[in-house]
Amino acid sequence: MQHFVYIMASGPRGAIYIGRSRNLRARVEQHRAGLSVHTSRYKIRWLVWFEVQDDFATSLQRERALKRWRRDWKNQLIEATNPHWQDITAHIPI
Repeated sequence: MQHFVYIMASGPRGAIYIGRSRNLRARVEQHRAGLSVHTSRYKIRWLVWFEVQDDFATSLQRERALKRWRRDWKNQLIEATNPHWQDITAHIPI
């Protein structure tokens, strides 16, 4: 079963949130509805990066690793595939 590791942002180089989920579309909607304290407080609404992992353990390991990265490395990761920090929710695979 697919697992997603993702980054949401408040805007270009703004506040970010790193998470993981099996159902990325539903999780993004939860963030936008204000059901997460951090994303609600910092107005984090845009999905700016995600990747697919094959299993829970791999996604958990990747999420934890990304959270330990320096902020400029996270920005570079996002900008490698999304240089303008656009919302990419429409690109989530079905």
